[in-house]
Amino acid sequence: MSGSSRYVSAGLRSDKLKLLLSSKQPSGLPVSFIIKGAACRSRWSSTSTVATNRARHLLLSGSPVHPPPHNSSTAQTSPPPPPSRRSFNTMAEYSATVSKPTLGVAPEDATSHHVRDSKGKLVGFQNPHPSAGVLRNTFQTVGKMFLSRLQGKMPAPDLSNVQIPVIKPYFLEEKSEAQHSDTKALRATWLGHACYYVEYPNGLRVLFDPVFEDRCAPSRYLGPKRYTQPPCRLADIPKLDAIVISHSHYDHLSEPTVRELAANNPDAHFFVGLGLASWFRDTGIDKVTEMDWWEDATLTIKKPSTSDGKETIEEIEAQVSCLPCQHSSARTGWDKDTTLWCSFAIKSGGKSVWFGGDTGYRAVPEMPAEEDDYGPKYDSLPRCPHFKHIGELRGPFNLGLIPIGAYRPRWMWSGLHSNPYDAVEIFKDTKCEKAMAIHWGTWVLTIEEVEEPPKLLKEALKTSGLPETGVFDSCAIGETKEF
Repeated sequence: MSGSSRYVSAGLRSDKLKLLLSSKQPSGLPVSFIIKGAACRSRWSSTSTVATNRARHLLLSGSPVHPPPHNSSTAQTSPPPPPSRRSFNTMAEYSATVSKPTLGVAPEDATSHHVRDSKGKLVGFQNPHPSAGVLRNTFQTVGKMFLSRLQGKMPAPDLSNVQIPVIKPYFLEEKSEAQHSDTKALRATWLGHACYYVEYPNGLRVLFDPVFEDRCAPSRYLGPKRYTQPPCRLADIPKLDAIVISHSHYDHLSEPTVRELAANNPDAHFFVGLGLASWFRDTGIDKVTEMDWWEDATLTIKKPSTSDGKETIEEIEAQVSCLPCQHSSARTGWDKDTTLWCSFAIKSGGKSVWFGGDTGYRAVPEMPAEEDDYGPKYDSLPRCPHFKHIGELRGPFNLGLIPIGAYRPRWMWSGLHSNPYDAVEIFKDTKCEKAMAIHWGTWVLTIEEVEEPPKLLKEALKTSGLPETGVFDSCAIGETKEF
């Protein structure tokens, strides 16, 4: 659906972007706070000038005068790496078409997240339920963070002995390998943080929230730096059919990564939330469909082939559904919540996957460290109803990809990020048969120890009366599971 006709996205101001990138990070302030764009003002523009676009490309994808960092994805100004043998083996020609998104089965308040001005024009988005809490303004939050750090309440995570395994992934080289498999299984491979590569039994290939750079930030030199490396190169990933981006934060959307993916996969189609399509088109990517919550689109992939001397058509069809979550969006200091944050469901080949992206579940207040925010004292805290709606109206799903990390301190992040206990509740609400953990193990975004999330996940499963393994699991980066 056309981004220009449905929604006017914010244009970037090159002078402000330069100022943002040149600013020093305050001591002790997690850069994720800046990246997440908490409580920033928005500025709107109906057009983007050539100079603005060029400034964005130079500053976000890398100026030619700066060499690419070690282990980063290829920048716009660098030649792409040579394709791997696997890439050559999977370059069969496919044609893809996408239907116009239409509203599917939805609750009555399906558009309550829209923010409109006095003339009725859509100007942004909001979390419509009290479960998101009330975010303090920037100065209050920064002041509270500095005070907590001085009091020793916000120590930095220890990265001296991280034991998160990274293994080389095994991908099916040809779609026919999935189509002719006896198991007819869904194959899901974790590529770090929120990125998952999913192979459906009919051959459909989908990549969710890929970010392969060293830093998830506007700059190559500031911001959270990887403590685990990607398990492969982008060029090693077989030919893609769809790439899904849940929202605009830098740990979920990387310009160098999507540029390289678009170059490697010219027929792949991007699916994004409302307002974000114009960013892709400004980046030179036209095969993009933006969607609102509860909308469905049909992706149809056809491959001309020859069998017994006669031309046949192999066809793969997938239903792509944009669904709600509880989060925010921003790429600069002045575009907060101007593009939509989403979860997505993709059904194809008799299998279904729900991708949670990045989401909170219930905002909790500041409390003593020894208190359990799932204890009886806090039973009355509102829970986000989105996930029960998703389960009731669109579930069940064979697999859920559900975030479990970036949650401490809870008073600050609980409205936007789920901890493992929240994740288990989301798992149950959405009616996923199985789930894999995402949004952990790659960058230090908040202050919990980096290996804590999967440990707490087992505790949360046990508390809920679910098996600690085999239902909702974590895995090694690069590991593939079948469902």
